[in-house]
Amino acid sequence: MTASPHATHLAQLNVATLLHPIDDPRTAPFVEMLDPVNAAADTAPGFVWRLVEEGAADATGLRPAGEAVIVNLSVWETQEALWDFAYRSGHLEVMRRRRDWFARHVEAHMVLWWVPAGHLPTVGEALERLADLRAHGPSPRAFTFASSHTADEAAPHLGTVPPARPVPSGGAAPAR
Repeated sequence: MTASPHATHLAQLNVATLLHPIDDPRTAPFVEMLDPVNAAADTAPGFVWRLVEEGAADATGLRPAGEAVIVNLSVWETQEALWDFAYRSGHLEVMRRRRDWFARHVEAHMVLWWVPAGHLPTVGEALERLADLRAHGPSPRAFTFASSHTADEAAPHLGTVPPARPVPSGGAAPAR
């Protein structure tokens, strides 16, 4: 986890339902992009942390939302830093081709929320925020880029997260 001068950070979760298994040749172009895109994220301005499976370079082996669903969970210093990485870097190519590998979601598949600096969200916490967004729509507790809220607006909800846990060596927190 990188050090940050900010009191809050932006957490993000997105889920994607694979059209084919991760080891299927039709999914291979996505898998080939994982290492370069993750390496770009790790060095992007404002990047703080991303979930990786223990002993792996990414989180594609974790399936907390279903066998065909992969998760991406990360923390960023600011919303602008995440936006810049998502839409102004090599990550954009993955997004442009997502329909090649992932099913269309009929409900929200991405959620943003503010966390105290130093807090690393668990997968359970992230899925709960996504469920909140799906059930109640955008709010300071769970929102999207299109319906964002400031850290000040989210301040009453910052105390509703579990305390930060130490980061194991390698910078990745285990999934829960």
